[in-house]
Amino acid sequence: MKGTYPELAEVVLGRPARLGAVRLVAVDGRAGSGKTTFAGRLARELEKSRRVTVLHTDDFLDGWSKLLVWQPRLREWVFEPLRRGAAGAYRRYDWEVGRLVDEWTPVEPPDVLIVEGVGSASAGMRADLTLSVLVGAPRELRLRRGLERDGEALRAEWERWMVAEDGHFAEDQPERAVDVLVDGASEETHDPEVEYIIRAGGWTARATLEDDPESRAVGRSGADEH
Repeated sequence: MKGTYPELAEVVLGRPARLGAVRLVAVDGRAGSGKTTFAGRLARELEKSRRVTVLHTDDFLDGWSKLLVWQPRLREWVFEPLRRGAAGAYRRYDWEVGRLVDEWTPVEPPDVLIVEGVGSASAGMRADLTLSVLVGAPRELRLRRGLERDGEALRAEWERWMVAEDGHFAEDQPERAVDVLVDGASEETHDPEVEYIIRAGGWTARATLEDDPESRAVGRSGADEH
């Protein structure tokens, strides 16, 4: 089943903000699944009418250490100020030098904040989410994409990271909680700049719509159009 970024943007804007006045969208999935590409294309669509900021959890990590070390940083530095209507700021992790940079990157309050990265739709994030997406792809493809980007020298780090991901996803089970399951490796013919492929049974509308009947109706109508 195909979805389109314009339709999904409509759904986002039709749902309530939960992070103060900010609509928070999570694009979750294992490394190499296609999260960054999906988040960028959704952001471009939303930017046609709204102020949009995209944050990558990789910028809040400590290298190849714990998967979710970024969550308290993102919450303290960005989420809590935005919840109050104030600007946030963060220190980006520099992968080349292996530490957080000294400079703070400001985050002015946007209309929509997209957080892309492993665990972005996990249990600790869900109360603030307006929409959640999980992008999936086969393990071999994800590893190949990662090594093409980072180099064969980092194979051991990638393999160790993927084992940690398996543990996280087995425990958190985001596929049971997110709103949309996306196929990040589909060979079905589609225009990737406008369309994405929804995995079978992949429009769930469960995590962020249960207590919002009006938005639940928006989600159903959007799914019916795909």
